[in-house]
Amino acid sequence: MNEKITFVASYSGGKDGALALYRAVKKGHEPICLLTTYNESTERSWFHGVPAAVLHNVSELMGIPLELIKTGEGNKYDKDFENALVHMKERGARTCVFGDIDIQEHRDWCDTRCKNAGLKSMFPLWNNDRRELVYELIDSDIKAIITIVDTSKMSEKFLGMRLTRKLADEISAGGVDICGENGEYHTLVYDSPLFREPLQFTLGEIVRQGNISILPVSIA
Repeated sequence: MNEKITFVASYSGGKDGALALYRAVKKGHEPICLLTTYNESTERSWFHGVPAAVLHNVSELMGIPLELIKTGEGNKYDKDFENALVHMKERGARTCVFGDIDIQEHRDWCDTRCKNAGLKSMFPLWNNDRRELVYELIDSDIKAIITIVDTSKMSEKFLGMRLTRKLADEISAGGVDICGENGEYHTLVYDSPLFREPLQFTLGEIVRQGNISILPVSIA
């Protein structure tokens, strides 16, 4: 029997973080907080561009407290993340769960932040087959829609689509990494077995920033 571990989850709102969280919970570990880095300039989460109201609603639906790490770039980002981890350790966390799959540079960054904060790091998805992870996500009834695409790598038409096996295969057939692990696309998880009910949300008009097309999400 696995030892029960109290943990915080690095949670962007996207599919990989959601699956890592779900796997950790299924193993009997206890989440005490979701940690989300939040861009002070754009007033949205880093990388996935989710507004605070949506993140707080997701937190409430899962019954897991949320802490926004309001931060900027570079060294400030690193230090602010470490400070948040130190705070989580003081609240009883023993480890931090990350959704990284196989990019060593990303894992090294996470490991360093945790080591500096005196926490262990956990990577439930590490070195798993990317296609199998996407299929597991879908088969586990974790529901996600595509909210950001890099149009230099894939079509804007995928914005707003729910990730299914068929859609994932179509993305892959187009020469795009099925997980979007290199930033080809990002998702928002709006329901999962950890949610008491689905997130109610609305979609705005597409915002284009160079090659990046964003479908804004807000609370319904």
